[in-house]
Amino acid sequence: MTDRRHPTEWTPETGAEGFATHVMDGVTGGHDGLAGSSTRPSLPPSKRRPPLSVEESIQGVLAGNRTVLARTITLVESNAPAHIAKAQQVIQAILPYTGKSIRVGITGVPGVGKSTFIEALGTPLCQRGHNVAVLAVDPSSTLTRGSILGDKTRMEVLSQQPNAFIRPSPTSGSLGGVARKSRESMLLCEAAGFDVILVETVGVGQSEIAVRSMVDFFLLLMLSGAGDELQGIKKGIIELADALVITKVDGANRAQAKGAQAEYNRALHYLTPATEGWKPRTYTCSSLNGEGIPEVWTMIERFREITTASGVFAARRRDQALAWVYTMVEDQLKANFFAHPAVKAQLPQIERDVVEGKLPVTVAAQALLQAFDHQP
Repeated sequence: MTDRRHPTEWTPETGAEGFATHVMDGVTGGHDGLAGSSTRPSLPPSKRRPPLSVEESIQGVLAGNRTVLARTITLVESNAPAHIAKAQQVIQAILPYTGKSIRVGITGVPGVGKSTFIEALGTPLCQRGHNVAVLAVDPSSTLTRGSILGDKTRMEVLSQQPNAFIRPSPTSGSLGGVARKSRESMLLCEAAGFDVILVETVGVGQSEIAVRSMVDFFLLLMLSGAGDELQGIKKGIIELADALVITKVDGANRAQAKGAQAEYNRALHYLTPATEGWKPRTYTCSSLNGEGIPEVWTMIERFREITTASGVFAARRRDQALAWVYTMVEDQLKANFFAHPAVKAQLPQIERDVVEGKLPVTVAAQALLQAFDHQP
C-alpha cells in the first residue's frame, strides 16, 4: 500500500506508485458500438491575446474601437505596478481628447429601478445620435472580492445599440461603491467619442459623496411608497442631488407619486442647492412606458446650458480635478504605509495585542506610524 503521509513526485519511472491514490487505466476498446482508439483526442491549445502596447491602446481608444476600449479600461483597473505605469501613459496621451461629455451620476436605494431607468434614458439618446457610455459600479463581496456584474443582462435593449457601451466594474472595496479607477474610465470613454457618461452607483449612503465628486449632474431616484425607512438618509443625500426623480409612476401608483413629489419639493425648498445658480426639483417617470423620461433629459440639458453660461460647470470640473489629485495621494500613502517593511514586521503582533486587549487602539496606531516614519 502506498504511504499516504509521504507521497512522492510522479515520474515516468515510478508511475502511479508515487501517489496516495491509484489511477486506473481506462477501457481499451470502444463503447456504445464505437471503435476503440489507441490515442486520446487532444484539444487545441488556448490562445491568449497578446497585451496591447501603449500606442495600440491610444490609437484604438481614439478610433472608438470598443474592444480596445474595454481592454484599456481593464488595464486601468489593474493594480499591477507594470500595468499602472502603462495605463498612466495612455491616460496622459488621451487627455487632450477628453472633457466633452456630460457626466451624470445616478443613485438610489436597491429596488428603485436604476438599471431600468438608465436603459429607458439611454436607448432614446442613442437613437437620437448620442454616444452613451454606462459605467455601472457593482458591489464587491468583502469575503470573496467577487462581483455579480449583471448590468449588461439587465440593460438588454440598451446593450444592443451600436453607439452604446456598458461597462460593469467591481468596487474592489472602495468608498461608496465607486471603483477606484472610475475617473480614468470616464476619460477613456470621452476620448473614444462618448458624449453622455452615465455612472450607476451601488446605492445610497454617506459615501455617495465620492460619486458627487466625479460627475457634473447628480440624480437621485426615489420611490413614492418608501415611507419612513428613508428618513435617516433623506437630508444628507438630497443635499447632494441636482434633481430627484420618483420612479415606477404608472397604474395605481400615480396619485401616491404626485403626493410624494409635492412633499419632496417642499423639502428641497429649505435645503441649500448642491450647485450654485441651480434650483433642484422633483420629477416623476415610468421606465416601463417612457413617461417623464424626455423631461428628465431636457432638464439635464438645461442644467448644462445654465451652469456653462455662469461658469459653474467649468469651475466644478476644476475642483474635481484637484480633489482627484488629493484622493490619489491618499491612496498612494496608504499603499506605501502597509508596504513599509517595519510596519509589516510589527503589524501582526500589534493586531494580536489589540484584539486581546493588551494594547489601546490609539497606542497601536501611534506605534505603527512611528514604524512608518523609521527609515529601514
